[in-house]
Amino acid sequence: MWLQLAILGMIAALLPLAIVWASKDADKYRKLAWVTVFLTFDLIMFGAFTRLTDSGLGCPDWPGCYGHANPLQAHADISAAQAAMPTGPVTVVKAWIEMIHRYLAMAVGVLVVALMVIAWMQWRKSKHAQTRFSPWLPTFLLGFICLQGAFGAWTVTMKLQPVIVTIHLLLGMSLLGLLGWLAARQTEHMPVAATSAALRLPGALAIGVLMMQIALGGWVSTNYATLACTDYPLCDGVLVPTMDFVNGFTLWRPLGMTAAGDYLPFPALTAIHWVHRMFAFVLL
Repeated sequence: MWLQLAILGMIAALLPLAIVWASKDADKYRKLAWVTVFLTFDLIMFGAFTRLTDSGLGCPDWPGCYGHANPLQAHADISAAQAAMPTGPVTVVKAWIEMIHRYLAMAVGVLVVALMVIAWMQWRKSKHAQTRFSPWLPTFLLGFICLQGAFGAWTVTMKLQPVIVTIHLLLGMSLLGLLGWLAARQTEHMPVAATSAALRLPGALAIGVLMMQIALGGWVSTNYATLACTDYPLCDGVLVPTMDFVNGFTLWRPLGMTAAGDYLPFPALTAIHWVHRMFAFVLL
């Protein structure tokens, strides 16, 4: 199965690699970096689609599907699980959605490996003279994407535990940002004005606040708290509804449950949604 998955990952990466090498752009490394950014963005969008269609457990094991490299080979197991629980998390369609998400992730991994190999080769060839080919960031990205893959595995094996899924989302956004930084380094820019140095701290604070809002949005999504408030700007007709912050923001707990093993009360979902909504005003 592992060999088959590796082959499928390389096949998924062939199209973007072919686009890069067939392009007329003389700087293939820069082109590859931007193609990797684009594919990573697509991966994040497809990950959102996977969540919205409740396909995260379409294949309840990892990295394959019932021990196979694709849903076609696992069709009998998927059909049996679907017949046993028609409204459950496993269906043929959901299995394909989940596995396509994994194939895209493997393709991004292959592209990052290609970036790292080319960077090391060009850096040594130039005798460390071309700083844009510095291999340290691509090498770090390879380790980073392995960590992201581990959280992808735990997302499945830990049955969509909210804190794991939220970290998985944040790592995906961070990976996109780091790849964007790598790609931007490949293009020469105008000299940065000295006054822009004064914007570094406010800029860093703004990025931190933005990441916090993304994390809160992920926490809303992973706890299925989107409809806890059905009106806007009020929540159930009041500005400050009844809320349970303790259970709502206890990080280490199963999906839909409290840390004590009870069902998560509705005021906890309201607290999750309300905090995300209020923090949006801070961001503005």
